[in-house]
Amino acid sequence: MQIKAILFDIDGTLVDTNDMHVLAWEEAFAGMGASFDRQRIHDQIGKGTDMLVPTLLPDADEAQQDALGDAHGAIFKAKYLETAKPFAEANALLAYAHGLGQRVVLASSASGSELDHYIDLLDARDLLAAATSSDDVEKTKPAPDIFVTALEKRPGLAPANVIVVGDTPYDIEAAARCGIAAVAVRSGKFTDAQLQSAGPVAIYDDVAALLADYAQSPLGA
Repeated sequence: MQIKAILFDIDGTLVDTNDMHVLAWEEAFAGMGASFDRQRIHDQIGKGTDMLVPTLLPDADEAQQDALGDAHGAIFKAKYLETAKPFAEANALLAYAHGLGQRVVLASSASGSELDHYIDLLDARDLLAAATSSDDVEKTKPAPDIFVTALEKRPGLAPANVIVVGDTPYDIEAAARCGIAAVAVRSGKFTDAQLQSAGPVAIYDDVAALLADYAQSPLGA
């Protein structure tokens, strides 16, 4: 088996949270007097605060960016985090890859505390070879830092032996900057055109569809 490690995004890929993040960002921006169409916010989901805020508010200074990020995080944790649910077969997919001897890595733009919550939510603590969050890097996706950091935690892996699974164009772009192929899933509600523009090697409806086709998918290659 060529693929020795799989780097999984979490939000929108393993856990159904993208719509929740849109609402949390909408409220955070409203608190600073800014208003955006929800689709416009959605199209930035998958980025961390450092990338999302400058795209929507290019004139925001560093203090404003930090304040917005803190507000979003507080709103998300207070209103949404505890109600977030894994997508069907999310745990089964991680367990299947682990059972094949592939290293399972979570590589997310979420905060460290959110990542820790998701690991328990996915019942994945015993399945993971490593995990990275926005707390571990200077720049979030689509910068490559999160995937680079994840690979540094598991030395000896060549890009050709690693694959990314994510739901946004930013996952795919970040992977490409590391020389890593990526499989996209539609569960984050990005269009095929948006996903294809970043160059995934395959697109599946969700992680359940990917698991069902595992042997024939790029993960099982």
